[in-house]
Amino acid sequence: MAKTKKIPNLCNYAMFCAGCGHGVLVRLICECLEELGQEKNVIAAIGVGCSCHLKSGINCDLVQSPHGRAAAVATGIRRAEPDKIVFTYQGDGDAYNIGLAETLNAAYRNENICVFTVNNGNFGMTGGQMAWTTMPGQKTATSPRGRNIELTGIPIKIPELVSYSFKPAYVARGAVTTPAEIKRLKGYIMNAFQAQMNKEGYSLVEVMSTCPTNWGMDPIVAQKRLIEDVIPYYELGEFKKRGE
Repeated sequence: MAKTKKIPNLCNYAMFCAGCGHGVLVRLICECLEELGQEKNVIAAIGVGCSCHLKSGINCDLVQSPHGRAAAVATGIRRAEPDKIVFTYQGDGDAYNIGLAETLNAAYRNENICVFTVNNGNFGMTGGQMAWTTMPGQKTATSPRGRNIELTGIPIKIPELVSYSFKPAYVARGAVTTPAEIKRLKGYIMNAFQAQMNKEGYSLVEVMSTCPTNWGMDPIVAQKRLIEDVIPYYELGEFKKRGE
Protein backbone atom coordinates (compact mmCIF):
# COMPACT_ATOMS: atom_id res chain seq x y z
CA MET A 1 0.00 0.00 0.00
CA ALA A 2 1.31 3.45 -0.94
CA LYS A 3 2.17 5.68 1.99
CA THR A 4 0.17 8.88 2.45
CA LYS A 5 2.40 11.94 2.47
CA LYS A 6 2.49 13.63 5.86
CA ILE A 7 0.73 16.98 6.06
CA PRO A 8 3.26 19.68 7.06
CA ASN A 9 2.97 20.85 10.66
CA LEU A 10 2.79 24.40 9.35
CA CYS A 11 -0.50 23.66 7.57
CA ASN A 12 -3.90 24.41 9.10
CA TYR A 13 -7.44 24.14 7.78
CA ALA A 14 -7.76 26.77 5.02
CA MET A 15 -11.03 28.48 4.04
CA PHE A 16 -10.84 28.44 0.25
CA CYS A 17 -13.57 27.65 -2.26
CA ALA A 18 -13.85 24.20 -3.84
CA GLY A 19 -11.47 23.91 -6.78
CA CYS A 20 -9.41 26.97 -5.83
CA GLY A 21 -5.64 26.62 -6.17
CA HIS A 22 -4.76 28.63 -3.06
CA GLY A 23 -4.86 25.56 -0.83
CA VAL A 24 -2.36 23.70 -2.99
CA LEU A 25 0.00 26.67 -2.99
CA VAL A 26 -0.22 27.04 0.80
CA ARG A 27 0.70 23.39 1.25
CA LEU A 28 3.66 23.68 -1.15
CA ILE A 29 4.97 26.73 0.73
CA CYS A 30 4.66 24.84 4.02
CA GLU A 31 6.43 21.78 2.61
CA CYS A 32 9.32 23.87 1.29
CA LEU A 33 9.79 25.76 4.55
CA GLU A 34 9.81 22.56 6.58
CA GLU A 35 12.20 20.80 4.19
CA LEU A 36 14.53 23.79 4.45
CA GLY A 37 14.26 23.76 8.26
CA GLN A 38 12.84 27.30 8.27
CA GLU A 39 9.33 26.65 9.59
CA LYS A 40 10.06 28.53 12.85
CA ASN A 41 12.06 31.30 11.19
CA VAL A 42 9.52 32.88 8.84
CA ILE A 43 7.31 35.98 8.66
CA ALA A 44 4.73 36.49 5.92
CA ALA A 45 3.13 39.73 4.72
CA ILE A 46 -0.42 38.99 3.55
CA GLY A 47 -2.26 40.85 0.82
CA VAL A 48 -5.96 41.77 0.89
CA GLY A 49 -8.34 39.40 -0.86
CA CYS A 50 -8.57 35.61 -0.82
CA SER A 51 -4.93 35.69 0.27
CA CYS A 52 -6.20 36.87 3.67
CA HIS A 53 -7.19 33.27 4.32
CA LEU A 54 -3.52 32.40 4.66
CA LYS A 55 -4.15 33.32 8.30
CA SER A 56 -6.26 30.18 8.65
CA GLY A 57 -3.94 27.98 6.58
CA ILE A 58 -0.44 28.35 8.00
CA ASN A 59 1.13 28.36 11.47
CA CYS A 60 3.71 31.15 11.27
CA ASP A 61 4.08 34.83 12.13
CA LEU A 62 1.95 36.98 9.81
CA VAL A 63 1.45 40.67 9.15
CA GLN A 64 -1.79 41.78 7.49
CA SER A 65 -0.82 44.43 4.94
CA PRO A 66 -2.97 47.28 3.61
CA HIS A 67 -4.41 46.53 0.18
CA GLY A 68 -1.57 46.16 -2.34
CA ARG A 69 1.21 47.05 0.10
CA ALA A 70 2.53 43.59 0.99
CA ALA A 71 5.88 44.08 -0.78
CA ALA A 72 6.44 47.33 1.10
CA VAL A 73 5.49 45.67 4.39
CA ALA A 74 7.81 42.75 3.60
CA THR A 75 10.59 45.23 2.91
CA GLY A 76 10.09 46.72 6.37
CA ILE A 77 10.09 43.27 7.95
CA ARG A 78 13.29 42.39 6.10
CA ARG A 79 15.04 45.53 7.39
CA ALA A 80 13.88 44.88 10.96
CA GLU A 81 14.47 41.09 10.91
CA PRO A 82 17.39 40.44 8.54
CA ASP A 83 17.78 36.79 9.54
CA LYS A 84 14.14 35.76 8.95
CA ILE A 85 12.62 34.20 5.85
CA VAL A 86 10.22 36.87 4.56
CA PHE A 87 7.59 36.36 1.87
CA THR A 88 4.41 37.97 0.60
CA TYR A 89 1.26 36.06 -0.22
CA GLN A 90 -1.02 37.94 -2.63
CA GLY A 91 -3.55 37.73 -5.43
CA ASP A 92 -3.07 39.34 -8.82
CA GLY A 93 -5.51 42.17 -8.05
CA ASP A 94 -3.63 42.99 -4.87
CA ALA A 95 -0.08 42.67 -6.23
CA TYR A 96 -0.54 43.87 -9.83
CA ASN A 97 -3.41 46.35 -9.77
CA ILE A 98 -3.60 48.12 -6.43
CA GLY A 99 -0.04 47.22 -5.43
CA LEU A 100 1.75 47.54 -8.75
CA ALA A 101 4.05 50.32 -7.50
CA GLU A 102 5.04 48.37 -4.38
CA THR A 103 5.59 45.13 -6.31
CA LEU A 104 7.74 46.75 -8.98
CA ASN A 105 9.69 48.99 -6.61
CA ALA A 106 10.66 46.01 -4.45
CA ALA A 107 11.86 44.25 -7.60
CA TYR A 108 13.67 47.39 -8.77
CA ARG A 109 15.54 47.59 -5.45
CA ASN A 110 16.17 43.82 -5.57
CA GLU A 111 14.85 43.43 -2.03
CA ASN A 112 15.81 40.07 -0.52
CA ILE A 113 12.20 38.82 -0.24
CA CYS A 114 9.97 36.26 -1.97
CA VAL A 115 6.72 37.38 -3.61
CA PHE A 116 4.13 34.67 -4.26
CA THR A 117 1.17 35.82 -6.34
CA VAL A 118 -1.91 33.79 -7.31
CA ASN A 119 -3.16 34.82 -10.76
CA ASN A 120 -6.79 33.79 -11.25
CA GLY A 121 -7.70 36.63 -13.59
CA ASN A 122 -10.03 38.60 -11.31
CA PHE A 123 -10.52 40.23 -7.92
CA GLY A 124 -11.61 37.00 -6.22
CA MET A 125 -12.80 38.01 -2.76
CA THR A 126 -14.57 41.27 -3.64
CA GLY A 127 -16.97 39.87 -6.22
CA GLY A 128 -14.99 38.86 -9.30
CA GLN A 129 -14.28 42.27 -10.82
CA MET A 130 -12.03 42.62 -13.86
CA ALA A 131 -8.30 42.77 -13.12
CA TRP A 132 -5.32 43.66 -15.31
CA THR A 133 -4.80 39.91 -15.73
CA THR A 134 -8.35 39.22 -17.01
CA MET A 135 -8.31 37.52 -20.41
CA PRO A 136 -9.75 39.21 -23.55
CA GLY A 137 -13.47 38.56 -23.80
CA GLN A 138 -13.68 37.22 -20.24
CA LYS A 139 -16.90 38.10 -18.43
CA THR A 140 -16.52 39.51 -14.93
CA ALA A 141 -18.62 41.56 -12.52
CA THR A 142 -17.33 44.74 -14.18
CA SER A 143 -17.06 43.40 -17.74
CA PRO A 144 -20.40 41.58 -18.11
CA ARG A 145 -20.11 41.55 -21.92
CA GLY A 146 -16.52 40.35 -21.84
CA ARG A 147 -13.30 42.30 -21.49
CA ASN A 148 -12.77 44.71 -24.40
CA ILE A 149 -9.00 45.09 -24.70
CA GLU A 150 -9.41 48.02 -27.12
CA LEU A 151 -10.79 49.96 -24.16
CA THR A 152 -8.91 48.39 -21.24
CA GLY A 153 -5.57 47.26 -22.67
CA ILE A 154 -4.14 43.77 -22.85
CA PRO A 155 -3.59 41.44 -19.85
CA ILE A 156 -0.44 42.30 -17.94
CA LYS A 157 2.49 39.90 -17.53
CA ILE A 158 4.43 40.94 -14.44
CA PRO A 159 6.97 38.07 -14.31
CA GLU A 160 8.13 38.92 -17.83
CA LEU A 161 8.26 42.63 -16.99
CA VAL A 162 10.28 42.07 -13.81
CA SER A 163 12.73 39.62 -15.36
CA TYR A 164 13.39 41.74 -18.47
CA SER A 165 13.46 45.18 -16.81
CA PHE A 166 15.30 44.61 -13.54
CA LYS A 167 17.95 42.30 -12.07
CA PRO A 168 16.02 40.03 -9.69
CA ALA A 169 17.41 36.83 -8.21
CA TYR A 170 14.69 34.51 -9.50
CA VAL A 171 11.40 34.76 -11.44
CA ALA A 172 9.06 31.95 -12.48
CA ARG A 173 5.45 31.17 -13.32
CA GLY A 174 3.88 27.84 -12.37
CA ALA A 175 0.41 26.36 -12.17
CA VAL A 176 -1.72 24.21 -9.88
CA THR A 177 -3.13 22.05 -12.67
CA THR A 178 -1.59 18.61 -13.17
CA PRO A 179 0.60 16.69 -10.70
CA ALA A 180 3.59 17.32 -12.97
CA GLU A 181 3.00 21.09 -12.95
CA ILE A 182 2.48 21.11 -9.19
CA LYS A 183 5.81 19.30 -8.76
CA ARG A 184 7.51 21.90 -10.98
CA LEU A 185 5.86 24.69 -9.03
CA LYS A 186 7.26 23.32 -5.79
CA GLY A 187 10.70 23.49 -7.35
CA TYR A 188 10.13 27.15 -8.23
CA ILE A 189 9.06 27.93 -4.66
CA MET A 190 12.09 26.11 -3.28
CA ASN A 191 14.37 28.09 -5.60
CA ALA A 192 12.85 31.36 -4.41
CA PHE A 193 13.38 30.51 -0.73
CA GLN A 194 16.92 29.28 -1.35
CA ALA A 195 17.76 32.47 -3.23
CA GLN A 196 16.63 34.48 -0.23
CA MET A 197 18.58 32.30 2.20
CA ASN A 198 21.69 32.92 0.07
CA LYS A 199 20.96 36.69 0.05
CA GLU A 200 20.67 36.75 -3.74
CA GLY A 201 17.79 39.24 -3.77
CA TYR A 202 14.21 39.49 -5.01
CA SER A 203 12.21 36.46 -6.16
CA LEU A 204 8.77 36.39 -7.76
CA VAL A 205 6.74 33.24 -8.33
CA GLU A 206 3.38 33.67 -10.05
CA VAL A 207 0.90 30.82 -9.70
CA MET A 208 -1.83 30.27 -12.30
CA SER A 209 -5.06 29.11 -10.68
CA THR A 210 -8.77 28.78 -11.31
CA CYS A 211 -11.49 30.78 -9.56
CA PRO A 212 -14.54 28.51 -10.04
CA THR A 213 -16.81 30.70 -7.89
CA ASN A 214 -16.32 33.92 -9.84
CA TRP A 215 -15.78 32.24 -13.18
CA GLY A 216 -19.20 30.65 -12.69
CA MET A 217 -17.87 27.19 -13.51
CA ASP A 218 -17.69 23.73 -12.05
CA PRO A 219 -14.13 23.16 -10.74
CA ILE A 220 -13.39 20.57 -13.43
CA VAL A 221 -14.61 22.86 -16.21
CA ALA A 222 -12.66 25.76 -14.70
CA GLN A 223 -9.50 23.64 -14.67
CA LYS A 224 -10.04 22.79 -18.35
CA ARG A 225 -10.41 26.49 -19.19
CA LEU A 226 -7.23 27.32 -17.28
CA ILE A 227 -5.22 24.69 -19.17
CA GLU A 228 -6.67 25.26 -22.63
CA ASP A 229 -7.39 29.01 -22.73
CA VAL A 230 -5.45 30.87 -20.05
CA ILE A 231 -2.06 29.15 -19.74
CA PRO A 232 -1.30 29.40 -23.48
CA TYR A 233 -1.24 33.18 -22.95
CA TYR A 234 0.57 33.07 -19.60
CA GLU A 235 3.60 30.95 -20.47
CA LEU A 236 4.83 28.69 -17.67
CA GLY A 237 8.47 28.30 -16.70
CA GLU A 238 11.47 30.14 -15.30
CA PHE A 239 12.08 33.63 -16.66
CA LYS A 240 15.13 34.46 -14.53
CA LYS A 241 17.16 31.57 -13.18
CA ARG A 242 19.39 31.90 -10.14
CA GLY A 243 22.92 32.93 -10.97
CA GLU A 244 22.14 34.19 -14.47
